Amino acid sequence: MLVAFLPLALVTSQAQEPSLDDVLARAGTYVTEFRTRLSGIVSEEKYEQHARTPVSTGRLGFTKYTYEHVVLKSDFLLVRPPESDRNVEFRDVYEVDGRATRDREERLTKLFLNPSGSSEVQIRNIINESARYNIGLIGRTLNTPTLALLVLDPVFQVRFKFARTDEFSPELEFGTALSDDSTEVWVLEYEEVQSHTLVRGRDNKDLPIRGRFWIEPRDGRVLASEMIAKDSEVDATLDVRYQGEVRLGQFVPVEMRERYHDRYGSQVDGTATYSNFRRFQVNVEEALPPETDITKHSG
Repeated sequence: MLVAFLPLALVTSQAQEPSLDDVLARAGTYVTEFRTRLSGIVSEEKYEQHARTPVSTGRLGFTKYTYEHVVLKSDFLLVRPPESDRNVEFRDVYEVDGRATRDREERLTKLFLNPSGSSEVQIRNIINESARYNIGLIGRTLNTPTLALLVLDPVFQVRFKFARTDEFSPELEFGTALSDDSTEVWVLEYEEVQSHTLVRGRDNKDLPIRGRFWIEPRDGRVLASEMIAKDSEVDATLDVRYQGEVRLGQFVPVEMRERYHDRYGSQVDGTATYSNFRRFQVNVEEALPPETDITKHSG
């Protein structure tokens, strides 16, 4: 009798596993609510960058390199316009290598209190301001922790092809390893398949992105994200890890790892960590354009 019922129990258990569409729908709902909740929160970001830049010596086949290093401290937040359902990530740098930035108040006033130009221009100004202290020759504005979550937004999911994968380890190693529990975490890989891509490369050319998400299938919660953008000019990888924040009662980004190469030999590596999350409100009047630029908002 027990033997006869065992296969039935196994079939019932397997039937309860959600489909890929189910998990994507849950992740879409989660991401939409997540960005709404995060728009009222500001965190402290410590962001360390290392850059290697090739320098020609005039001798055929021989290249020297110069090296840069910077530590940025910033307030990081999502700016949510009052008449928009979108958010813009904003890095307000207040310290560079231990020295306070002198024009902080003037910059913030110009961005938020006395904006000029169209709403799209203002958005671009915020995005570019967030990248103004980047080092190295590889221009980028990809380096914001929640950008990859746009892929899971119900509005943008149709642009991508998704599949479940067993490749668990991220491209860049986090300071704290992800928990490898396949029964609780699905790893979903994605690839952009439509033109007019979310991320743009040099001369505003399409730059399709791909990567993975580490997702809890029962509720769509994102534990980590990976975004890779690669063409003949640049190869960019960004990995972000999330964890629960007790005081806020929700998950937040806590670590971002990034690496960029270009065909000339330049390389940039970065590590950002996020702490001291607290509630904050900024009112800005602008609307997020439908497409995101890697070199303007994406690296």
